[in-house]
Amino acid sequence: MTQWLNHNGPWREWHSATNSARMHHAWIFAGKTGVGKRDFALKAARELVAEAGVPQPAEHPDIFELTYGPKDKKAESARDSGKPFELARSLRVGQIREMQRRLTTRPTLGARRVIIVNPADDLETASSNALLKSLEEPPKGTFFVLITHRPSRLLPTIRSRCRILRFPDLDHAQLTQMLTASGQVANPDVVRAAAGSYGAAARFIEEGLAPVARLMEELLKGDDANFAARAELSRQIGPRADRVRMQAVFELAQRITSERARQSQSPGGRMALVQAHTDLVALASQAPTHNFDPGLLSLEIGTLLVSVHTASEPAHG
Repeated sequence: MTQWLNHNGPWREWHSATNSARMHHAWIFAGKTGVGKRDFALKAARELVAEAGVPQPAEHPDIFELTYGPKDKKAESARDSGKPFELARSLRVGQIREMQRRLTTRPTLGARRVIIVNPADDLETASSNALLKSLEEPPKGTFFVLITHRPSRLLPTIRSRCRILRFPDLDHAQLTQMLTASGQVANPDVVRAAAGSYGAAARFIEEGLAPVARLMEELLKGDDANFAARAELSRQIGPRADRVRMQAVFELAQRITSERARQSQSPGGRMALVQAHTDLVALASQAPTHNFDPGLLSLEIGTLLVSVHTASEPAHG
């Protein structure tokens, strides 16, 4: 597993809870994507179910991770055949029901089991309601960990039954150290654009997006009357960029605008950055459905970034 430099605080809080007289049965692990919540959850779960003198297998039967399943029957068949398959975009009620059937039996190796829901942000409404029943009446020895990037998306009734453990962002020094330790080049533009997320930084490096990050920063300054910077952005992204690369590009643009909005001291500038971020999220969600050309998408991303400067300029007259 990755050595996470931002986990000292969460580990202190977690071990304080596990060493207390009564361990809470349901937890929310909250923090932005790419800060190690899942790695922490898996390691914490193994500590929780371990018992002295009982061998603990690598694939532990008392740790169950509920995450995205196959999109449809065709994807299920592909999975069962060992072929690549498309994932669903939500956690469905059938998955919760399957998990609940497991809870009717005792843990396999010891007295405890852990259910990890990842990410809980994407539970469907029916899934959330079904999960709530298990949180309200948990079987003895069962603990729940809900990994979430946006806790506000969870039902208030689910949040009220969970103890929250927050995971801090990585600072630039920590992120640089982790990237270097993993054999990657910690480009300053990528480190800054990742906004504290090791996962995001690793994706940006894998896709070679350091030049794209620099161009996006320049476009936010608004000086592109002749479209040269937008044309260069399109060239750097590539006319035949695949879905994975375009997803990384959208994430990069969203993180840059979000971080700029947090740092902005100008109400008008902050509002313009928030609007650009909202428009980028909407465009990213539409892109797979409408099958946009990557070149046109790149130009549209550039135009949204350029628009921030114009929208944030004070009006005169």
